[in-house]
Amino acid sequence: MKKKLIKNSFIVLIILVAMGLTFPMIAKNLKFGLDLQGGFEVLYQVKGIDGKKITPSVITGTYKTILKRIDILGVNEPVIIVEGNDRIRVQLAGIDNQDEARKILSQAATLTFRDVNDNLLMTSSVLKSGGAKIGQDEKGGYAVSLSVIDKDEFYKVTKKISESQDNRIVIWLDFDENKNSFLSTNNGSLCGSTGSNCLSAATVSQGFASDVIISGNFKYEEVEQLVDLINSGSLSVKLEEISSKTVTASFGEGTLDKTFKAGIIGILLVLILIIAIFNFSGLIASICIVAYTYFTLLSFWLFGGVLTLPGIAALIIGIGMAIDAPVITFARIKDELAKGSKLQVAYENGNKNSFMSIFDSNFTTLIVGVILFIFGESAIKGFATMLIISILVTMLIMVLFNRYLLALFVKTGYFDDKLKLFIKFNKKKKVPFYQKMDFIKYRKYFYAGTTILIIIGIVSFFTNGLNLGIDFKGGTSIAVSSNETIDVKKLENDINQFGYSIYEKEKIDNSLIFKVNETLTEENIAEMTNHFKETYNIDSEIGVVSNIVSKELVKNAIISFIIAIVAIGIYVSFRFEFTYSISGIIALIHDALMVVIFFSVFKLEVTSIFIASILSIIGYSINDTVVTFDKMREITKEKYKNTIKSKDDYKDIVNTSLKTVLERTIITTLTTICPVIGLMLFGPPGIINFNISMLVGLIFGVYSSIFLACQLWYDFSKKKIGKITKKKWFDEDEVEELRIKGINA
Repeated sequence: MKKKLIKNSFIVLIILVAMGLTFPMIAKNLKFGLDLQGGFEVLYQVKGIDGKKITPSVITGTYKTILKRIDILGVNEPVIIVEGNDRIRVQLAGIDNQDEARKILSQAATLTFRDVNDNLLMTSSVLKSGGAKIGQDEKGGYAVSLSVIDKDEFYKVTKKISESQDNRIVIWLDFDENKNSFLSTNNGSLCGSTGSNCLSAATVSQGFASDVIISGNFKYEEVEQLVDLINSGSLSVKLEEISSKTVTASFGEGTLDKTFKAGIIGILLVLILIIAIFNFSGLIASICIVAYTYFTLLSFWLFGGVLTLPGIAALIIGIGMAIDAPVITFARIKDELAKGSKLQVAYENGNKNSFMSIFDSNFTTLIVGVILFIFGESAIKGFATMLIISILVTMLIMVLFNRYLLALFVKTGYFDDKLKLFIKFNKKKKVPFYQKMDFIKYRKYFYAGTTILIIIGIVSFFTNGLNLGIDFKGGTSIAVSSNETIDVKKLENDINQFGYSIYEKEKIDNSLIFKVNETLTEENIAEMTNHFKETYNIDSEIGVVSNIVSKELVKNAIISFIIAIVAIGIYVSFRFEFTYSISGIIALIHDALMVVIFFSVFKLEVTSIFIASILSIIGYSINDTVVTFDKMREITKEKYKNTIKSKDDYKDIVNTSLKTVLERTIITTLTTICPVIGLMLFGPPGIINFNISMLVGLIFGVYSSIFLACQLWYDFSKKKIGKITKKKWFDEDEVEELRIKGINA
């Protein structure tokens, strides 16, 4: 017995050492967003010139042009994201000269045909706009097909080149007389290479008065890129900057350090708490949390994700939520032990009975993550990506891996008579006070309390409104940072002298943040940044959001909230019944309303990441509620055979279910709140309101799960007394979880 225990402990130790040795490699190769390392971000709207229609091929060509220009800037690992049908977001980490970057990125792509001496022969006007395509040469190889519209001019030029001594025609993108020369491309051998504006140097053997083929033993990828670049140079489009953000390195590094420390503190609090509550089983769950963190970051790295401040927040909060899976399983194992089952039997039945609760609760949160990803902009997409990965890793690590490790030790038999040490089970423990509570009896008081809060919220909303941030109302945020004392009045006067109207100012640590109504242009930003640097020698971080972006954000926020509510409602109806669904939806709307009311009453700023917090709260709250619903359905099926004969039966179902899951609800809430508090106390100021909204949402989410959702179900279900509850297709026989040898088989 002891030999097996030592052997299995050694296996766990090897797993931990392997993760510890490889983690530095993962951490080193992770990509960090601008908010964690500094840099420049700009969102462009692609607009057609002279009525040019914006098609997917136009966007692809523009994307490739921007990528080519970034090569020239020499930025490592840029992030270019196509958003919607006509927008491109560019993120350049570590860029020093934002003015130069803006100029190079936003200028219209210019395609020219020149001879080997750099003399201009033709412009893109001779080609059909976007008419370059992938074709084949005479030998069946890949080539570029050009569609010519000015055939006379094209024939005249190609005829002349074909008769010259060096009969090559050079295709340039954004030729600069001061920087570019055909000779500098090593007589054409470097044309098409990374960082070169020279796209191709084609030999012309005769004059062409029709569409032409450019061949040259190209690989498919080379032809594809050349086609995109030629098209981008012949497209009648312009890039209009509709939002931008500059983050200095000092802002980013400080944010990363604070977030890392806050994350470590939050995770340690979770580990200490779970070990204190479940003893050895809690230790196994803690090891799984370490593995969960490792594999979440590994998956994020393999997917090529860019880790941002909201992404780290999603990871840390996800840790608190991930612990819910083993907590549900441990609670079920304790239930089986209370019935008198042996540890091995209790372990197997506990795993079996907890699986669908875990699956349902995580799937509803996954719905939220997918919706956030579809409708969110860059920061929210990062949050959503991490949330989705966290849920998938939760099922893999916190369910399967946790059960595998537990099975190793359960099968040794060592803990058969040491149940307190194994899972802190004590059959003779004192009955908690909540076991005597009647959760139905006082439901009208809960309804009344919620109604009062909503009335307060309505009054506050019409008097205070919502303190909408730059993201929602448009304008510019100007943040300045210095280790020395900053003269606030002087800076304020400077901003006013530039002609900007300050509507809000805020001091956070060593930073001052001024918000103005005006949307600063590229020139305005450069002027403001240089002024602060030259006059006060201080760094500035300037973020601009146009009205176009703010309106889109509001629209997407409303759409994503509605879709999330509807999608969750449909799934709960499918898995349970409509009465469960409508009760859960009302509780979710309540949770979201409470957070909005809190922000309105205390005049806290509402930013884009606030939407992520609201939807995360919805995901967490339904996660919590579904676990209770699952217990209610189980009691209805097993105790009442799906036929309720009186109100007392419904009352018993709700009270028994809540008493059974209340301990798990409290534990899960505490483990989720710990990381949030860690981020609030020790994290960067940039996500303080996000953490506040999460904390308020978690509190009200638990309140609605315990005091609203089930009570609403009771009131909606009373009229069905005496009716047989219809079975779902998956209820014909007990749903069996996946049986894996060594874990649960």
